[in-house]
Amino acid sequence: MFENLTDKFERAFKVLKGQGQITEINVAETLKEVRRALLDADVNFKTAKDFTVRVKDKAMGRNVLTAISPGQLMTKICHEELIELMGGNEQEIQFQGNPGIILMSGLQGSGKTTFSGKLANYLKTKKGKKPLLVACDVYRPAAIDQLHVLGEQIGAEVYSNKEEKDPVKIALAAIQYAKSNSFNVVIVDTAGRLAVDEQMMNEIAAVKQAIQPTETLFVVDSMTGQDAVNTAKAFNEKINFDGVVLTKLDGDTRGGAALSIKAVVDKPIKFVGTGEKMDAIDVFYPSRMADRILGMGDVVSLVERAQEQFNEEEARKLQKRIQKDQFDFNDFLAQLQQIKKMGNVKDLMGMIPGMGKAIKDVDIKDDAFKHIEAIIYSMTPAERSNPALLNGNRKTRIAKGSGTNVQEVNKLLKQFEDTRKMMKMMSNPKNMMGMMKQMKGMRGGMPGM
Repeated sequence: MFENLTDKFERAFKVLKGQGQITEINVAETLKEVRRALLDADVNFKTAKDFTVRVKDKAMGRNVLTAISPGQLMTKICHEELIELMGGNEQEIQFQGNPGIILMSGLQGSGKTTFSGKLANYLKTKKGKKPLLVACDVYRPAAIDQLHVLGEQIGAEVYSNKEEKDPVKIALAAIQYAKSNSFNVVIVDTAGRLAVDEQMMNEIAAVKQAIQPTETLFVVDSMTGQDAVNTAKAFNEKINFDGVVLTKLDGDTRGGAALSIKAVVDKPIKFVGTGEKMDAIDVFYPSRMADRILGMGDVVSLVERAQEQFNEEEARKLQKRIQKDQFDFNDFLAQLQQIKKMGNVKDLMGMIPGMGKAIKDVDIKDDAFKHIEAIIYSMTPAERSNPALLNGNRKTRIAKGSGTNVQEVNKLLKQFEDTRKMMKMMSNPKNMMGMMKQMKGMRGGMPGM
């Protein structure tokens, strides 16, 4: 995500490396590269031009402090402007009402139906709501079936009526059903439509007029770049939506939609879809997205994902086992399962500052832990609880059972032993204090500390 844009920003800032001060000449050279990077990312031309003008005005009015370089100052200014360009602060979705009504709109193939399921799951698990999904795509029977499948996956009810062909009547009936059955949020999934199809655009306008939603969301495929922005503009003129949802942000997106849409349509991006799973949905935080674009990582999102999988009671039990040197392969496997639940491994590593560039060309598959799990599952319960039992014959048997070789089994055993030693050391407060003092003493002699 945004890898090319990140690389080009870095190249732009290199113009100022080694410079003692910010001048009109070196700023002009840097911003020329920045503007080119934005245009290559399919950002709206006027938006790119306005962005560089604002950055230049800020840069020329700043004195460079002795503690930072011109390049660092320019990075800070671009960071501030990127946040502002994408909306400033995150925007909450509005689902107040009895029930709250959310209307989904967008083009065909933008991921609208899938996102409706994700949103229902998000409201159910994170906000404690009882959502009702409503199938109002009367033109594509598969969309109704798809919504029912998604509803089953997340444990949410779906209202549909294949006999009725008027989406307005379906939506109104669904709202009455929701009121009678204590649903406090209704998510209305409509048919995908082209902005140039006047009849279809009039239809969604009629649905909105009839149900008076508390929130109207426009779902757009982020991989379509500038076309997405043009479509959003046309939809906004017709139905005046409240916010934007960017789907497929985990794909090979250049970033043009994310960077342009707020400036062109003046409507905030509220959510992003980051994968196929039902929990692959994130609130859109402009500051965190700016961090990623400039290669700073996104530690806050990483910590939040970890906290979602964190079980305080299990953590206390694990800490006691580590302190007693009882950490075994069952614990190791449980930790792997928690990491997998956090999402795509490469995406998680990209959230660590500095790691995005390091792993850019590394192919990290979603099943990266599969061979480790296979080795552990090929062990007997006694071997998992007591790795010291693993002699040569046992290792050979495990290798055959897991479809690996003895070298891979030995490698995993070494990784496990290293992990166990490190975790035991870190569980002791005295050791942690010693490590901190040692790092403090080394700080002066270590570059980048």
